[in-house]
Amino acid sequence: MAANLAALLTAAVERAPDATALLDADTGQETTWAELADAVGRHARGLGEAGLVAGHRVALCLGNTPDFVTAYLAVLRAGMVAVPLNPRATPTEIGTMVADSGARLVVAEAATAPAVREAVAGYGEAIADGDGRLRDGAVAPVVALVDTEPDPTAGAGECSWAGFASDEPLTDPPPRDPETLAVLLYTSGTSGRPRGAMLSHRALLANLEQAAAVEPRLITPDDRVLGVLPLFHIYGLNAVLGGVLREAATVVLVRQFEPDACLDVIARHGVTVLPVAPPVFGYWRRLDRVAERLSGVRLVLSGSAPLAPEVMAEFEERTGLPVHQGYGLTEAAPVVTSTRVTPERPPAHAVGAPLPGVEISLREETGEAPVPGDPGEILVRGDNLFSGYWPDGADGPDAECWWATGDVGYLDPDGVLYLVDRLKELVIVSGFNVYPSEVEDVLTEVDGVAEAAVLGVPDEETGEAVRAYLRLDDGRDADEVLAAARAYAEQRLARFKQPHAYDVVAELPRTATGKIAKGRLRAAIRRQQLDLLA
Repeated sequence: MAANLAALLTAAVERAPDATALLDADTGQETTWAELADAVGRHARGLGEAGLVAGHRVALCLGNTPDFVTAYLAVLRAGMVAVPLNPRATPTEIGTMVADSGARLVVAEAATAPAVREAVAGYGEAIADGDGRLRDGAVAPVVALVDTEPDPTAGAGECSWAGFASDEPLTDPPPRDPETLAVLLYTSGTSGRPRGAMLSHRALLANLEQAAAVEPRLITPDDRVLGVLPLFHIYGLNAVLGGVLREAATVVLVRQFEPDACLDVIARHGVTVLPVAPPVFGYWRRLDRVAERLSGVRLVLSGSAPLAPEVMAEFEERTGLPVHQGYGLTEAAPVVTSTRVTPERPPAHAVGAPLPGVEISLREETGEAPVPGDPGEILVRGDNLFSGYWPDGADGPDAECWWATGDVGYLDPDGVLYLVDRLKELVIVSGFNVYPSEVEDVLTEVDGVAEAAVLGVPDEETGEAVRAYLRLDDGRDADEVLAAARAYAEQRLARFKQPHAYDVVAELPRTATGKIAKGRLRAAIRRQQLDLLA
């Protein structure tokens, strides 16, 4: 196995130099594997000539564009660490992740430049708010812009990404330890502060090999794979882009999902493999001529969150295309199971069997294995697991290489996994993780909010949505405080983290130990859904 994921690019060029690697659906631009390798090599050498060295972190605040792919692979080829950021994140969120990672460079585009500039301007404040290690050797990052001109008043603080392209490309670097850190992907921790999952070249490459061992093949060199899943998310970054890279296939990059337009892209460009998130099916099942527009598709994959069986059934009935589900996590790079693994497709609520090379075990709270058929916390073991959380590897796999996911499931006699619940209070909105504590911390900063409790509620379009329960300070006007809370959430939180509904309550239910009893709030929501409450 290669020691650096970017070495797969060299292999792709050797196999099919003139084949299309990237197709930008927005512009129609096609990039061959040879052209991509040349751009990656020139930028990789240019990063070194600019003074960056192996191990330095480079943040990428870009959408699904050829520039993201070039920058990502250039960073890896140069032996540096890529830090993909949500291009819709707020300046506060961007600043926190840039400060925590210690990124020396942030690559941005016109759409993300304002937020990145604001984040960098507040870098000192982000450092001061972080833990002590952030202040040691902290250097404010330079911003490199891909499709807009640098601000002339920023001086050396801004530059053009095109200016990093050297005259001579850097070919594959000498073999390095595959345990070298490749990517930091941030996911909110239970404390409310983002935590960077440390993914090595070994982990990323291992998951690609595990997926490639599935028969029939998930991706082949002849496939055109839809690239609408965000590349800053592990599903789009490794399961899609990484899979295309390994097979020298073609990825059709889509910058923003629009249900009708996306179907047109699939038909126009002959897309054959559709890796998407569950909310997509909810949109598509309402549109006309879905079966006709998907007639060239051979494989549909759903991941990042559970797909409602009734939505799956309706989509399959309308299109004649079976949907294969999977289960994965950022920390597993990401795929753990797939219904594509089993000889026969399991029931709709199953998420499949482990990929070759991945092991699953269940554990009760006592640490013992549950009775066969009973649920337990899901533990995962395999070369695809992360190296713990940045910067010291905390909370990574244990001494026996098992990692506890915080998810609960059960296995049938054939080893097929079924998800039941989550031990963590994680909310998954359109496949993206939202930790209630992060949202609660923001809401309780609003003047007039005494307490906040946040949880996930079912949503037909996004799978789950965020709902906030607020107890206000005595005598405060509810409308005034709610308006302030909404405005502050819009300022501090990415859109998918913002509550879609707010409830003002006189008191929040408590457990015997004084903790907020979110189970009772969930029960109230279920009763409302059953029309048992007004």
